[in-house]
Amino acid sequence: MAGTYSPIIMTAVFLGIFYFLIIRPQQKRDKQVKEMRSNLKVGDQIVTIGGIHGKITKIKEDVLTIEVGADKLKLQIARWAVGNVNKGETTEE
Repeated sequence: MAGTYSPIIMTAVFLGIFYFLIIRPQQKRDKQVKEMRSNLKVGDQIVTIGGIHGKITKIKEDVLTIEVGADKLKLQIARWAVGNVNKGETTEE
């Protein structure tokens, strides 16, 4: 009788391990990124997912205007393009 339930138990164990090692940590990372992007404010130093460093000068819903470089070039980017926020670091040259 125990032999008939063995494949079902092994499949359940495998799915449990898969969930706790892969799916759950990814969901936590996605939640942190979403929270970081929703908490952006004017003056934050950011790095885009493309590697552009800049300072947020204006925020309109899902569009951010950032200053880039010494000549203060202004770029408009989508909010989802923000890779991370640099806390306490400056990008001044």
